[in-house]
Amino acid sequence: MDRVRIGCLGAARIAPAALLKPARSSGEAEVTAVAARDPQRGRAFAAKNGIPNVYESYDALLADPDVDAVYNPLPNGLHGLCTLRALEAGKHVLCEKPFTANASEAERVKASGEKAGLVVMEAFHWRYHPLAARMVEIARSGELGPVRHVETWMCFPLFKRDDIRWQLDLAGGALMDAGCYAVHMLRTLGGEEPDVVSAGARERSPGVDRVMRAELRFPTGATGRVTTSMWSSTVLRIAARVDGERGSLRVFNPVAPQYFHRMTVTTDGRKRRERVRGGSTYSYQLAAFTAAVLRGEPTLTPPSDSVANMRVIDDIYRAAGMQPRVGATDTG
Repeated sequence: MDRVRIGCLGAARIAPAALLKPARSSGEAEVTAVAARDPQRGRAFAAKNGIPNVYESYDALLADPDVDAVYNPLPNGLHGLCTLRALEAGKHVLCEKPFTANASEAERVKASGEKAGLVVMEAFHWRYHPLAARMVEIARSGELGPVRHVETWMCFPLFKRDDIRWQLDLAGGALMDAGCYAVHMLRTLGGEEPDVVSAGARERSPGVDRVMRAELRFPTGATGRVTTSMWSSTVLRIAARVDGERGSLRVFNPVAPQYFHRMTVTTDGRKRRERVRGGSTYSYQLAAFTAAVLRGEPTLTPPSDSVANMRVIDDIYRAAGMQPRVGATDTG
């Protein structure tokens, strides 16, 4: 196999940017099928994006022997269930974030992927851009001295009141949809798994957070803070900061740096700015996925990392006096 034939589960709004456009410029990926619960929407999506095969159910797509892998951009509460079904059908999976609804689901997916010997990769596209590699290099190089504090923000407004990301039964909430990025950046830059010290939320509706803030602590004693929202006075802030004994790293827009980003490093009172050139985060992500499928290359966001991320998210919900999300596999 010299090309990965990918089926898309659902006609999601994110799919053109995250999968279809990168696939068109890739020599190792081809989107050959889409499945949608609304047949008319599925056919329109396929016609617009040049996808040859349209299925009226996810199971029908998974049964296609000419599909090697699936992209799963379904609602959060369905990520675990549909990824498990894809693995049972012998398909590799690129699953949108958050990986599952909770850590228990993530463990089940991890075990299933290992048993099947298939690639399962969470779509934290920011991690595959050269900027992310440079951030990690600076944070862990010793240039800043011993790390004392890591802080991340993922705040944006979600105006649509009936958006599925506000639905509790689909594992919605600001921490799930936006905060999973902030947690992942904090863990990545901290280089260790943190414990949750405290957390506080503001709810959009009962059980659904619109704002979440959490205080964390790393095994070294360094502190961490996560701030995330989909509706708050902090309308838009996507950033990361690492403070060490000798200096600090500050990055604006590490999630989509191809559009614009700003990175400032201050060490011993001397400040410098760096720009890291690179293409679309989604293109790097798809290249990593196909390399894993075709050549067995390791990924930066394997299921073990996803399990760890979901554990922190679950613990933040508990610390805020809320319940971790419930996925489709939890309800049968």
